[in-house]
Amino acid sequence: MRVVSVQREDFDASAQARALTQGRSDVGAVVTFVGLCRDEGGKLAALELEHYPGMAEAEIHRVVEEAETRWPLAGLVAIHRFGAIRPGEQIVMVATASSHRAAAFAAAEFLMDYLKTRAPFWKRVVLKDGTSEGWVEAKDVDEAATERWE
Repeated sequence: MRVVSVQREDFDASAQARALTQGRSDVGAVVTFVGLCRDEGGKLAALELEHYPGMAEAEIHRVVEEAETRWPLAGLVAIHRFGAIRPGEQIVMVATASSHRAAAFAAAEFLMDYLKTRAPFWKRVVLKDGTSEGWVEAKDVDEAATERWE
């Protein structure tokens, strides 16, 4: 099972994770990660995420295929939202299923590092006072995490 979705609407992380094991007895591990929008000390109204339709999905499919060649996966989920995401709301989900935990953990971390730094999304901070702090760049620590996979 492979789910790749770029969507405006929220998702049910529990249902997505359960679907990875539905009818499967060969799965010994499911690793899930859900990224949430932080309130940045109470000053954030929303994080606005934009993407280029078609390109974002194609790039995520490409990196998903890379994960599937690196690790023995029984399935995976990669969902990334766009639009105005408010503090506390879900932004992204990665879930991986494998016979063993090491592969599931590594693949989930690989996918999340990619989505955080390389996926074609543009993020803009909107403050409660209506102003914007502009576009958000990937942090050095996130870039370093991604470079280890190259």
